[in-house]
Amino acid sequence: MEENYKVGELVYDADIYDGLNGFLFDLPFYKKWLPSDKNARILELCCGTGRLTIPLAGEGYSITGVDNSSSMLKQAKLKATKAGVKIDFMEADIRTLDLSDLYDLIFIPFNSIHHLYKNQDLFETFRVIQKHLKEDGLFLLDCYNPDIHYIVEAEKVLTNMAEYTTRDGRKVVIRQRMSYESSTQVNRIEWHYFINDAFHSIQNLDMRMYFPQELDEYLKQSGFKISHKFGNFEEEEFNDRSEKQIFVCKKTVHSANVTTAY
Repeated sequence: MEENYKVGELVYDADIYDGLNGFLFDLPFYKKWLPSDKNARILELCCGTGRLTIPLAGEGYSITGVDNSSSMLKQAKLKATKAGVKIDFMEADIRTLDLSDLYDLIFIPFNSIHHLYKNQDLFETFRVIQKHLKEDGLFLLDCYNPDIHYIVEAEKVLTNMAEYTTRDGRKVVIRQRMSYESSTQVNRIEWHYFINDAFHSIQNLDMRMYFPQELDEYLKQSGFKISHKFGNFEEEEFNDRSEKQIFVCKKTVHSANVTTAY
């Protein structure tokens, strides 16, 4: 059984990423949960090219954005400068992040935890959040509610997933195929890229699926209380038809007291 899970380099091409992910339908949710005190400190993990970081900084908050992709962060810095906002961007692995500050709000948006493929990766990340979150702070998280029926259907055919033109003028078509590994809960996603009407490459976008009861328990084991769990960004109650799992969490214990078995 292969375990070389990854995200392809072209997926993290900043212009190709921004062309596909220009939406802001999740921004009102994250803005709603910002602290009322504008002196509060905000930490975004897996910030990408600053899609949420930049407009949140525009609200007047001190915000730090962390990502492990240098190309994405380069784009984020250029966009922040253009927007006239000051943001501390940092290239780092969220599993081992070690900063000197504590934060009032920490969040991981846009399904990013699905790239933490093993339980150990997830628990290490939760420990980092525990360490950097103030005692009365909030931790926000959004991810998919796995739909196995959808994944199984997507295994059968190569489907058109997106078509757009990037900021730098490339015409991009992405076709998608999935293959689910039940033993590891990893959805092996292939994105077939066609650029300027010619086939370019096949890029992986592997995603670990976290099922609802499983993720609830992992958060609790890691010292978090789930204050709210929503099924969409309009804050409707989570149910078995929900596309998303969206969490608002608080600390229940200090990270030094968390003992989680992998």
